[in-house]
Amino acid sequence: MTEVKTKPTEISADSFIATIEDDKVRADCYTIINLMENITGEKPKMWGPAIIGFGKYTYKYESGRSGEICITGFSPREANITLYVLAGFPGQEELLQKLGKHKSGKGCLYIKKLDDVKVDVLEILIKESFKFLKEKHHTQLKIVD
Repeated sequence: MTEVKTKPTEISADSFIATIEDDKVRADCYTIINLMENITGEKPKMWGPAIIGFGKYTYKYESGRSGEICITGFSPREANITLYVLAGFPGQEELLQKLGKHKSGKGCLYIKKLDDVKVDVLEILIKESFKFLKEKHHTQLKIVD
């Protein structure tokens, strides 16, 4: 069985963000950290080399394989900022229509910069996703508060 690569590390989110050369992306990352920290009540934690996560839960597949992952988080990638906030909660599509310039994939929201989106709508997306995942998996997964 392969080892899970996306797991908590001892690297601080601040030291990771300090390596980002683009001042605007770095500032956007700090804004996202503040949003996620205020919404979740959790401190940022590095997951693997490039994901800043908040909260965590333990999952277990039918195969018996298990692990931990952050409930919500983001990663500043070369092409965009990837936010792990699309949990499929009721009303998600309507919020995405109001958000502004973005792309989305399974579980991920991709934005170039915060100036492209309505931050108040992004805040609701983060809040609803976090709440939905905690409620959805509470009986199936151990949520670590």
